[in-house]
Amino acid sequence: MINNNMNYNKTKIPKLRFPEFKEAGEWKEKTLGEISEIVRGGSPRPIEDYLTKSINGLNWLKIGDISSDSKYITQTQEKVIKDSLSKTREVNPGDLILSNSMSFGRAYILKIKSCIHDGWIAIRNISNITFEDYLYYFISSEACQKYFLINAAGAAVKNLNADIIKLLPIYLPQNKTEQQKIALTLSSLDDLITSQIQKLEALKTHKKGLMQQLFPAEGEMVPKLRFPKFSEVGEWEEKEVEKFFTVGSSKRILQEEWTNRGVPFYRTRELVSLSKNEPFGSEVFISEEIFSEISENYGIPTEGDFLVSGVGTLGVCYQVKNNDRFYFKDGNVLWFKLKEGLLSTYFKFCFQSDHIQNQILAQTSISTVGTYTIQNAKKTKFWLPSSLKEQQKIASCLSSLDDLISAQSQKVEALKKHKKGLMQQLFPNYVQYL
Repeated sequence: MINNNMNYNKTKIPKLRFPEFKEAGEWKEKTLGEISEIVRGGSPRPIEDYLTKSINGLNWLKIGDISSDSKYITQTQEKVIKDSLSKTREVNPGDLILSNSMSFGRAYILKIKSCIHDGWIAIRNISNITFEDYLYYFISSEACQKYFLINAAGAAVKNLNADIIKLLPIYLPQNKTEQQKIALTLSSLDDLITSQIQKLEALKTHKKGLMQQLFPAEGEMVPKLRFPKFSEVGEWEEKEVEKFFTVGSSKRILQEEWTNRGVPFYRTRELVSLSKNEPFGSEVFISEEIFSEISENYGIPTEGDFLVSGVGTLGVCYQVKNNDRFYFKDGNVLWFKLKEGLLSTYFKFCFQSDHIQNQILAQTSISTVGTYTIQNAKKTKFWLPSSLKEQQKIASCLSSLDDLISAQSQKVEALKKHKKGLMQQLFPNYVQYL
């Protein structure tokens, strides 16, 4: 049933409208079921018996094969044999499909003939809409996504039934040229976002390749790429972490000591966001009194130290900044307390390198539950040039590249934010939440 805590704004005009359509009147209101056929996918069981790599099979669409940033579906990884087609659901180019499990509520436009399993819902035989891109953007709008979220069944795993989707209100401009103008505007913005994401990925790929050359490869004692003034300095040495860091963890903080304000208390999830320079709000805090006591009696992370994830998402490394003020959870997070003789920023890139990450992977693979322990961390090896100036040169080079990556990432996020705001204005915000 439709959630009763929802009503609909009678205004059928968006906040932002192209000048030539300002006098075109209110938009028409339809339900998705009135303008299309809504069907759920199907799966032959067990599906593994019906999959094939043969070119003669029909494309089989799996949610895990699709990027969350995709708009169109142009290829699949699997195919289904012809004998199973009667047990699944065929879809065609121009149909929209809606994710009903992973990436819940996400819509895609098909560019290929395929068939879908029961984790998908197909929107097909679309009428009253000239451009499927328009319907794709309308369904992707914040109002529609909230409609799906509120009316979905399930707690941890959300799912929708066909009746709920059929009742989704769809607003349509009376002039189909206005549909086209909206779709083209948002498509152009998507193209720009895609091109900026490609630039971001290219920078990340360049950094990875550069790091592989700036640090010695397997079996080598010097890197392939070395700054000219250091070419005659000699071979690098492989050192263990414990020579330059005191490795440990934090003073235990009991869960009953957590509060909803005070000094931020970081767990692995916050550490991952910090390392990626992603915005987040700390959900857990400790009191100023507890923080002061710990700081005085046990010490707290200071500039140049590192926090490393040891459980769950392994090997994520955060370099503590000068103005950081926080504490962290024991056990899950390791504390690398810097001694001397090593440039902190140089080590940050060492930790990101394949040399260290492969060691962490090898150490954790021998246990049922993957963990990066204090003892393993102490014995982790990294490459070190003898000159602090060479460390500095490598750190400066890679830091400059990180700055470019950060700036490009911010550009992508700004474009995505602009698109979200534009969509809120180009479509009537018809859903009101009481």
